[in-house]
Amino acid sequence: MPYYVYRITPPKKLDHLETMEKYQEAKKLVRELRTELGPDSVNNVRMIFAKSQGEAEKLLSMPREERVIGED
Repeated sequence: MPYYVYRITPPKKLDHLETMEKYQEAKKLVRELRTELGPDSVNNVRMIFAKSQGEAEKLLSMPREERVIGED
């Protein structure tokens, strides 16, 4: 399965940038793109592992669950 790289702009607009077969190549691209954006950017760059571009977009569009850190 390939890795899909997306630029995400408010409000959840997905812009497909690249499809790569190797994790290391995709990770390197995402890091470069994030560096170009800078820390104050409202845009985001994400990589996702999926069977198809449609599945990748569906997964990126779903709201993420809050991470629980520690115990209550």
